[in-house]
Amino acid sequence: MDERQLRILRELGELGSVTAVAEALLVTPSAISQQLRLLQRAIPVPLTERQGRRLVLTDAGQALAGAAIEVESALARARHTVDDYLGRPDGEVSVAAFHSAAATFFPPLLRALAAPDGPLLTLADEDVPQQDFPRLTREYDLVLAHRLVHAPPWPRSVTATTLLREPLDVALPACHRLADRERLRPADVAGEPWITVHDGFPVMATIEAIAAAAGSPLRLVHRINEFAVVAEAVAAGGGIALMPRWTMRRHPELVLRPLDGVQASRDIDALHRPERTARTAVRTVLTELRTVARGIRERGGADGRGETGERGGSDELGGADERGGADEGGGVDRS
Repeated sequence: MDERQLRILRELGELGSVTAVAEALLVTPSAISQQLRLLQRAIPVPLTERQGRRLVLTDAGQALAGAAIEVESALARARHTVDDYLGRPDGEVSVAAFHSAAATFFPPLLRALAAPDGPLLTLADEDVPQQDFPRLTREYDLVLAHRLVHAPPWPRSVTATTLLREPLDVALPACHRLADRERLRPADVAGEPWITVHDGFPVMATIEAIAAAAGSPLRLVHRINEFAVVAEAVAAGGGIALMPRWTMRRHPELVLRPLDGVQASRDIDALHRPERTARTAVRTVLTELRTVARGIRERGGADGRGETGERGGSDELGGADERGGADEGGGVDRS
């Protein structure tokens, strides 16, 4: 028994013939007869009977047709409820982000969406290995994740909107012997002690690319994921590190130097399940995240590498740059 079968039974009671019902519903009489037979199989008593050439409802059929009105009314109310939920501009939207993205995006997001009729934000920090970010889309409407440019793409089960393509620079103490150079190469930094992330986190692949370009393994002395802590360790002379150019506050005792010879950059992506953006409130938050990202690029003097784009579907928000599979080159710049 389903909604369509109940509607046919109701129409039959009102219109009085299979032909009339077929004309009203824009289908063939045989299709109407088939649905009536399927409905009858689910009911232990007859729903229709012949009166001459007409097919009419029995008492049981009339009772079920009356119940069908209540069913259609309830379904209509349910659809209106869903429409209201999807269209509410002030609905709750949950956003998760890794630490440096949370520090960069959450404050301007909160300020921009502080109006009482805007989305109700619930924010959380999630520091997970790269492959675990898509799983978080089960729990959150939007997930800010990072991946290296040459890493495998996100799975097709999620849509990824690139907010930033952020360079990763070498962080040095201001008094370091290399601090006076404008740019560095892998051979310059291969002999230094390094502070880097734990295995499984995106920056680690760039560390491996630096070692490959230099032709020797790097000496990894400290494993710290939180960039604010890394900055303090570098300032204290604990080693050098890769640091994001735009999403970390500048430390007064550090300098950042671009690294040539490897692809040292990461994408900061907003991940979500495709159905999440059916809600007006979620689309509003995603639009604001892109606005925040644009401001970050402008303040940081970003070049063309910082363009935004959406992968895994059509760009509902405009300006998408759809990109395909990952480059398996391992991050070494051969140019």
